[in-house]
Amino acid sequence: MKMSDKIRELFIKYKSFIFYAVFGVLTTVINIAAYALCFKVLGLANVPSVIIAWIVAVLFAFITNKLWVFDSKSMDKNTVISELIKFMAARLATGGIDLLIMYIGVDMMHGPEIILKAVSNVIVIILNYILSRLIVFKKK
Repeated sequence: MKMSDKIRELFIKYKSFIFYAVFGVLTTVINIAAYALCFKVLGLANVPSVIIAWIVAVLFAFITNKLWVFDSKSMDKNTVISELIKFMAARLATGGIDLLIMYIGVDMMHGPEIILKAVSNVIVIILNYILSRLIVFKKK
């Protein structure tokens, strides 16, 4: 077996996880850019800027996760709407988990905020992947 065949085999085996990581980084960049555009350029207040940036980032993540990470190719209107609702609900739930971890860890227990935020992000990323794979874009 040639090295290129081994690399191709590994890529196919871990394709969804690799794409999830790549598009996760891009989603973060889009979130920050959308926030900066709203807050700095358009002069919107902080909270509306955060909300708009979150919506834009989640929509980008939904499209990339649907098409390339989890290979959900159905463009049937009902399927897309169902997946979008489940995706948004999952992201809201993991956002709530992030908020809860940070509230308990920082506000109540006075823990190290940056370390707790990093731990929280790892938990949220893993949960987002699991929820997307098992609930949102599950294979029929």
